[in-house]
Amino acid sequence: MPHVDPARLVELALGNDAGHDDTDALRHLAACGRCREELHLMTRVVLAARGVEEPDLPSAPPARVWQRITQGLSEPDEPAAPVPVDAGRHPQPPSAPPHRTRPRTRGRRTAGAALGLLAGVAIVRWRRRGR
Repeated sequence: MPHVDPARLVELALGNDAGHDDTDALRHLAACGRCREELHLMTRVVLAARGVEEPDLPSAPPARVWQRITQGLSEPDEPAAPVPVDAGRHPQPPSAPPHRTRPRTRGRRTAGAALGLLAGVAIVRWRRRGR
């Protein structure tokens, strides 16, 4: 017998109305530890999400956070310019600040994490309104 579809496990974890195909899924769950564990984990997530209260939700970050994210995403990927050396082999201070030398993935990860967090909050709020 094939494993229970993850979408069906989510429906079971949410406690949505049981359909005729639930009999087979429940029989499979009784025999399959892997699917039973998946259902257990999904049920824990659902219970945790339903227990979220307004004070538990994150507040909007300050404007400076969004400004920093925007700045990080707009900086060029070019390596830093070499430091000029005079005839006496003494480094001269650069006339402009050097470009960043590390890849832009950090800014993208930060932005992705922020967007993921906001999406999660939106889903929790949407589910709470649906009750």
